[in-house]
This record gives sequence, structure tokens and C-alpha cells, in this order.
Amino acid sequence: MRRSSPARLAALGVALAALGGAGCGMPDPITEQGEAVSRLWTPTVAAAVVVGAVVWVLALWSVVRYRRRNETLPSQVAEHIPIEIVYTVVPIVIVAILFVVGAATTTEVEEKAADPDVVVQVEGFQWSWRFTYLDEDVIVSGDGSGTDGPELVLPADRTTRLELVTDDVAHSFWVPEFLTKRDLIPGVDNEIDVTPTETGTYRGRCAEYCGLDHWRMYFQVRIVTPEEFATWLEENAGDVDPAAEDAPEEGEGAG
Repeated sequence: MRRSSPARLAALGVALAALGGAGCGMPDPITEQGEAVSRLWTPTVAAAVVVGAVVWVLALWSVVRYRRRNETLPSQVAEHIPIEIVYTVVPIVIVAILFVVGAATTTEVEEKAADPDVVVQVEGFQWSWRFTYLDEDVIVSGDGSGTDGPELVLPADRTTRLELVTDDVAHSFWVPEFLTKRDLIPGVDNEIDVTPTETGTYRGRCAEYCGLDHWRMYFQVRIVTPEEFATWLEENAGDVDPAAEDAPEEGEGAG
């Protein structure tokens, strides 16, 4: 029986790693902050898959190569200083690189604009959301009765500050295409900046279990051009979403 060489097995492992790391199971980012996360996540996962593939290839090759019981043991290596240095230093270097790049990405994602173009207070409550545009007289709120939830409208290519608050229990603001999520915690001031780069409608949800009707806490994010956003604000100025009248008062849960 012809044996597979380590080189062929390694090539197969790298090919599988490339396929596994191509998409990394993440949606395409639609914000500048999400693009930063993707730039970190994609090569990190691809590198992890490659390392895992190499380890598995070597392990499988050893199993196949020395599968016969009557074969003598392969040569043993002990106290080989150069090898010990390599397998000690290489992991340290990899971890150090991941730490530095990860910290830089976190700083980029967490960076706040000195003067954001739009400021929206995002309030989570059992079992829906309320979006208050603080510089405009516009409030959009849901009552938790449907599966789509209220709609958060944002301008593309503009920075929006999202001030995340809650008065009942912990919630979490999550739009998968943002590639980030942030918790809403009672008594804790939390905020993020998002700069959308793509127009369209996307679905968001609460990503923190907050009670029996947690599943209801969906919302829509509609990203439009700056001109369409200005028109939307003008058309809705002074209006309050009818559902807001049924939303709980501060400090009061709907459950």
C-alpha cells in the first residue's frame, strides 16, 4: 500500500484551512467599526485553522506511518534545545501579535467621535425598544407585540452615537452586520459610535436573555443616504410613534 507523504497531507490541510477561513462564518460588515473587526477576525480565524490543520496532519501522519504493531519505535529526541526554543518561542510570538493587533482593533472600535453627526438614545425594556433622536423631536418605540419591532433609521457615511440605557433588566443591542454588540445595564452609561457604509434594511435583536419574552425583542435598522435621512427627520419631526404611548415609563417594566 502506498503511503501518503507528509507534504501531501500538509498540502491537503492547508487547502482545507483556506476553505475554512474564507468566510469565517461572519456576515459582511456594514459599518466602519465592523470592517475593523473583520480585518482582525478573518486572518485570525484563518491562521487558527491553518495551525489546527498542521497539527492534525502531523498527528494523522504519525498514526498512519507507525500503524503497524511489529514496527520498531521511531527515533526518540530528548533535550533538543533548538526544538524546545522553537516550540516555546513561536506560541509566545503568536499570542503577543494577537494581543497587540487585538488591542489596536479594540481601540479603533471604541473610539468616540468628538462631534457625532447624530445622537440616538437606545432604550431597551421588556419587551421592546425605544429610539429617541436627542437633537430632533423624533421618538420611535415598539410595544413588543410583533416580530419586527421598531425601526432605527441611520444615515450612511455619517457617525451616529448610540447611547444605550435600560431601567429594568440587562439587555444587549446587537445587529449581526455591525459585527459588534453592546450590553445595556441598569445604572451603567454605555455608548457606541457606528458609521454605516452600506444602505439597506437589517434586523437587530436583544442578545442578552432578559426574561420569558426575550424572543420578542427584535428591531429593524434602516440605513439610508444622508439626504433621505434629512427628509425622514423633517417628515417625522414633532411626531411620536403611537407605540411609544404604550411603552413603559422609566423604571417600570412591561412584564
